[in-house]
Amino acid sequence: MISDSRLAELKARLDACRPLTSGELERLREQFTIEYTYNSNAIEGNTLTLRETALVLEGITIGEKPLKDHLEAIGHRDAFACVERLVSEKEPLTEWRIREIHSLVLMDRPQDKGQYRKVPVVISGAFHTPTEPLLIHEEMAALLKDFAATDKNAVEAASLFHLRFEGIHPFIDGNGRTGRLLLNFMLMQAGFPPIDVKYSDRRRYYAAFDSYYRDGDPAPMTGLVAECLEARLLEYLKILD
Repeated sequence: MISDSRLAELKARLDACRPLTSGELERLREQFTIEYTYNSNAIEGNTLTLRETALVLEGITIGEKPLKDHLEAIGHRDAFACVERLVSEKEPLTEWRIREIHSLVLMDRPQDKGQYRKVPVVISGAFHTPTEPLLIHEEMAALLKDFAATDKNAVEAASLFHLRFEGIHPFIDGNGRTGRLLLNFMLMQAGFPPIDVKYSDRRRYYAAFDSYYRDGDPAPMTGLVAECLEARLLEYLKILD
């Protein structure tokens, strides 16, 4: 597994680099947003390709693709922009803000967006039964309280939060996309760049949940997040060098 010192070293090197211009930063942000939106939505079954995702975010309609896929791309982009704004304004993570992010993710379902689910759900093939509806608020409050008091490093804390959030599964839909946005919220709060869990890594990603809920081992998720973060830091350093 990638060590904390390795990530700290890369972050320090990045912090010491010359600042990019506003135009350069915006170009990198746009490129990341497209790839991140494509991958996060594809993990959940969205059929847009990377190129189609880019076109939809430019305002172009893909004739043979359903409206739902278009709205998911736009909603995810807007939700990520919301996360960036909250981080820049140093806003703490609260249940209300999680619901705000989810409302953007699930823009295609106005009756469900930002609302904790009221029915029990079962995740096919999973080793864990999500929280009963009446206990969702209580467990979300406990999760946020535990995160605020944690002494773990940023990668471990964000990874464990993600595992537990998905275990609660507070919403009827959009939990995966919202959870990965919250993961980035926490990494960005700690001064790291956001990460992109690739669609091609989805089996490893799902297996990390199994390792936690079957074996009580958060290390596979922490390792995946650390690898994604290392790749992101190295990408930035390569550009700056």
